[in-house]
Amino acid sequence: MIDENKQPFLGHLEELRKRLVACAIAVGVGFAVSYAFSERLFNLLVMPLKAVMPEGDHLIFTNLPEMFFTYLKVAFLSGVLLMAPFIFYQLWMFVAPGLYRREKRYVIPFVVTSTILFVGGALFGYFVVFPFGFKFFIGFSNEYVKALPSVKQYFSFAIKLLFAFGLVFELPVVIFFLTKMGVVTPELLSRKRKYAILLTFVLAAILTPPDVITQCMMAGPLIVLYEIGVLVSRTARKRKKDDGDGEDEEEDEEDHVDDD
Repeated sequence: MIDENKQPFLGHLEELRKRLVACAIAVGVGFAVSYAFSERLFNLLVMPLKAVMPEGDHLIFTNLPEMFFTYLKVAFLSGVLLMAPFIFYQLWMFVAPGLYRREKRYVIPFVVTSTILFVGGALFGYFVVFPFGFKFFIGFSNEYVKALPSVKQYFSFAIKLLFAFGLVFELPVVIFFLTKMGVVTPELLSRKRKYAILLTFVLAAILTPPDVITQCMMAGPLIVLYEIGVLVSRTARKRKKDDGDGEDEEEDEEDHVDDD
């Protein structure tokens, strides 16, 4: 006989499995669509590096199947970006059962904002950080030492940065929901600003290559996003008060009973 206390936990695992399967299917569809354009997408991905490489230089690959697997990875990455709205929607649906009815109406703003910030962060990395970072690294080449970047190394490096910038740009969304949950307040965020700035540079040092330029180009936007998060936190708290938490508490409890 299964312990009744374990049933909710097993139910959450089953719900998580359901959402992950849905995301996997969606990414698979995006991958199938993107693979037809994988070569063009790869050429687009390496464009920032090509722009700073000396004329006549090229990327190299040392294993025969390397380009084939790289095209597969590019198509997978494109599939994830293409299905980002659906993935964020599945994430919302996973946490939705634990939300009150008035909080569930944020589904569209959450999906739209999360997608825009994630894609915007990746684009910021591609258009702003890549040119400066690659120019810095290629600058070490001289008449005695020549850079010969491989396809595999470049792809791993570029994807790491793209996803890192995409994820850190989600900071305002995270702060919004932490405020709605009562975990943080605008006053707390303001008081801890100096620690947040320090943590920002530590995080940038971990996620980016060991050069000051790239680290500052991640830390700078993160600090701006933190300040935006403080404003978002104030807005979230104000809207929470306007919702009338005390008046709707009984109604929300009934919603949870109905959901169960």
